[in-house]
Amino acid sequence: MYLKTNNVVKQYANHLALNKVSIEVPKGTIFGLLGPNGAGKTTLIRIITRITAPDSGEVWIDGRPASDTNVTDIGYLPEERGLYKKMKVGEQAMYLAQLRGLSRQDAHRQLMIWFKRFDIMDWYNRKVEELSKGMQQKVQFISTVIHNPGLLILDEPFSGFDPVNADIIKNEVLRLREQGKTIILSTHNMESVETLCDNIALINKAQVVLQGNVFDIRKQHVTNTFHFRLRAESFHFEHPACTLLSCEPYHEFIDVRIRKQPEMETKELVKLIFDRYDVVMYDEVLPSMNDIFIQTVTNN
Repeated sequence: MYLKTNNVVKQYANHLALNKVSIEVPKGTIFGLLGPNGAGKTTLIRIITRITAPDSGEVWIDGRPASDTNVTDIGYLPEERGLYKKMKVGEQAMYLAQLRGLSRQDAHRQLMIWFKRFDIMDWYNRKVEELSKGMQQKVQFISTVIHNPGLLILDEPFSGFDPVNADIIKNEVLRLREQGKTIILSTHNMESVETLCDNIALINKAQVVLQGNVFDIRKQHVTNTFHFRLRAESFHFEHPACTLLSCEPYHEFIDVRIRKQPEMETKELVKLIFDRYDVVMYDEVLPSMNDIFIQTVTNN
């Protein structure tokens, strides 16, 4: 499913929640929707899912204006979790699956597949209130994907998970992308953005302030910093166009980080180091998405 929003505006009384927000989410990709709290992400999600309507602007799905018929092909996992505590887990999951249009027979078949995949079959007949927060989130994730939607919108899907279960969900997200699903991932976890997302849009103060391919964005924010791993006992290097940022032992090697001035060619720096030391490896240090997030939000 290909999604596009065009100049979406939403205002609540004196608060402008979205100001001409335009994003493009290519089909079969994982798209990171980023921004600080209150930036407008949830409002945009509510408009895409047709929970609320924009004051102006358009939402397009697969090249056509979005309509109520598209809702059945969307799976939405909100940040605010909500299951009926007194219901049994299986009954709850069956109820939610049928709400999404599955017959009882199809719902049961799909739930068996997902409960086995997530290793929670033993909890099928237990009450929801007996589940840990992480277990409940697994059930809600299953309920989000059970009807095989073309577009998945996951709002902070890793919140509350331990590292092992967070990896399970990450692997499922990647598997769903491989199946051709389009996934919007709203998160504050920048590590997840780097490992999962193909493209991102950063919203700040109701506007899109950064958008594009994750790798391209990181390349655009380079600081001319390079990492060298050397087979050496010590490191001595001075150059008017370079600043030594760090020099630390790494097993039998030395790890060095050097920042060069923009006017200095990369090949010149590399040659200087290679001529003097036994270089095991080197690469350019790209800024993290966390650094870019903080820098962009602070400057806007």
